[in-house]
Amino acid sequence: MIRLSAPTHTIKAKIYLGGSKSINNRLLILNELFQLNSDLQNLSSSEDTFLLQKALAQLKNSKQASIHIGHAGSDLRFLTALLAITEGVWDLTGSDRLKERPIAELVRALRELGADIAYLEKENFPPLKIKGKKLKGGTLEIDSSISSQFVSALLLIAPALENGLSLNLKNSPVSRPYIDMTLALLTGLGVQVEASAQSIRVEPAGVLIKTKSFIESDWSSASYWYSMCALAPHSEIELFYLNKSSLQADAIIVDLYKTLGVETLYKENSVLIRHIPLQATSFDYDFTNCPDIAQSIAPLCFALGIPARLHGLKTLRLKESDRIEALKTELEKLGASIKVEKDSLYISGNLDKTIIPQPIATYNDHRMALAFAPLALLLKELRIQHPSVIDKSYPGFWEDLKSVGFNVNLQP
Repeated sequence: MIRLSAPTHTIKAKIYLGGSKSINNRLLILNELFQLNSDLQNLSSSEDTFLLQKALAQLKNSKQASIHIGHAGSDLRFLTALLAITEGVWDLTGSDRLKERPIAELVRALRELGADIAYLEKENFPPLKIKGKKLKGGTLEIDSSISSQFVSALLLIAPALENGLSLNLKNSPVSRPYIDMTLALLTGLGVQVEASAQSIRVEPAGVLIKTKSFIESDWSSASYWYSMCALAPHSEIELFYLNKSSLQADAIIVDLYKTLGVETLYKENSVLIRHIPLQATSFDYDFTNCPDIAQSIAPLCFALGIPARLHGLKTLRLKESDRIEALKTELEKLGASIKVEKDSLYISGNLDKTIIPQPIATYNDHRMALAFAPLALLLKELRIQHPSVIDKSYPGFWEDLKSVGFNVNLQP
């Protein structure tokens, strides 16, 4: 349990965020696959990145290994594809929650290419036994409405396939900007790519470009500071190494938070965010392309006292927790009125700032702790269970809160 209380002074801060996990995990896979030995700087300090690096080290040392990736869903998808073309025999497993996350569509697609993948426990779910071998590639159809990471996993290995890969995307893709991120990284290495709304062609690798990459900071991590800025009058927070022309879908927070009380000023190597008067009287947004940000916005809208409709949340049910139900349960603890309709969340009500609420449960989900923490600015005290969950994406968060004046007490 961790107990938070707000700073007694106006927040003026400089925060150095870690690199984007989405970008650096893709680059780590490509670096391993093509032995680029690229110099990757500002790598994420997240647990997901650590686990991916550990897994890749296991491939160097053996032709047979059991690889455990905890809760890391992106690691699961990317490694499934990578191991399918890496000679050896591999068992890929993770936490109990990871074993509940479906992977059937990616396995089906890889099997269609000739991959040897078996389910070790429950059909269509990890853990997996993968016997890696060379695959020729070809043409595939994949349902892109389930997870953009299925598509990205295939794209990452596509240049290593003898015939490259042509993908026909069935149904409307979720989180399309993450697919575009993968394509941009491939193009940056010199891979030839053609893409349209429903099809993608990746040519086999020619001469790839060894890069020295400074990985831009993580916009989803920035969202928690945006929420704090929205709730803290006169606050100014400088966030380093965020790019205006970002590959990350979550950079949309610049626009979303503008009506919620935060303006963004771009500097040479950072953004400066400032508290401004709240403009919105309600909030309505489709998060299909950036579902993770919904978890930051939901508690903020309630704290600001504006009714909100968050939709396009289909994939949130299959994350580290069922994030729609988790948000509903924890916001109701704080007095919110919540209605769930299919993949939409309706939020109304006002936060009672005079109470010390029940502890916020985190459901083994880093974003639950990170997204609710800013509410400590309005409450006498906020308690959050299992604070170490933040290690998955932002392990330095509690220390960063201390540095700006929050009272942060870890309790047994």
